[in-house]
Amino acid sequence: MIVVNFLLLLLGFVLLIKGADFFVDGSSSVAKLLKVPSVVIGLTIVAMGTSAPEAAVSITAGIAGSNEIAVSNVVGSNIFNMLVVVGVCAAIKPFELDKTILKRDFPVNIVANVILLCMMLVGSVLSRFNGILLLALMVTYIAFLVVSAIKNREESDEQIKTLSPVMSGVYIVGGLAAVIFGGDLVVDNATVIAQAAGWSETFIGLTIIAIGTSLPELVTSIVASKKGDSGLALGNVVGSNIFNILFILGLSSSISPIAVDSRAVTNMILLLVLTTLMYLTCIMRKKLGRVEGISMVLIYVAYTAYLLYVG
Repeated sequence: MIVVNFLLLLLGFVLLIKGADFFVDGSSSVAKLLKVPSVVIGLTIVAMGTSAPEAAVSITAGIAGSNEIAVSNVVGSNIFNMLVVVGVCAAIKPFELDKTILKRDFPVNIVANVILLCMMLVGSVLSRFNGILLLALMVTYIAFLVVSAIKNREESDEQIKTLSPVMSGVYIVGGLAAVIFGGDLVVDNATVIAQAAGWSETFIGLTIIAIGTSLPELVTSIVASKKGDSGLALGNVVGSNIFNILFILGLSSSISPIAVDSRAVTNMILLLVLTTLMYLTCIMRKKLGRVEGISMVLIYVAYTAYLLYVG
């Protein structure tokens, strides 16, 4: 029976990844036609599309009452994005850092982390009020990006597949449908596997589910990095992490309040520390090279080993 659950879990991941891929293609095609800059595409459409698996998993988990998975999936995915996605991209091809991301979006990411941590510490629960506040902040951030994109509208050099308006709609709707169904499969079967193995929902959310749902960010950023587009590669990660906190946890807790345990708080503190250190490193060095990239990946390996040790 467990073998069947593993197969369904893998099927869920495939649907999540391919669904997000179709969603990104359709949405990016529309953005290309509207002449939206590639950095803004990375921070919004691509970030939201590649975060769709996390959204599907966390929202489904929240509705099903698996609150530990809802929180740990977001925190775990953000740690994976910050260390592995950026680290692998830097290890493959060192890149210069986009000044706009460092001045505007990275600080927003840190502030979002601080706000979430304060919410966790104050009430030991993410209430519906907290969720609505996070969603309001997300709307404000998106509005600011849209206004910025309109002011700086230009032709993008990014090689994005241009589809017809009808096909773009088909890609977007079909992609989202696959993501939603895949998210349901992942949550249901991951919970069964965790219970059978004696693992906590927090552990499986921080590792297996977090890595699985972050694969779109990893693949998208590696491809962008190989093309030399550091704006899209880093913008995708920063945008995804902001989206994960403000939108995914915002919507999840708005639907059903999420209880927060001490382990979730500890991992949230770790995420904030890592994000801050990453920002300071970027500010001081202005670029990320292979040494920094490999170091980030090794830190994640050590982090995963620690999680496995503590259970």
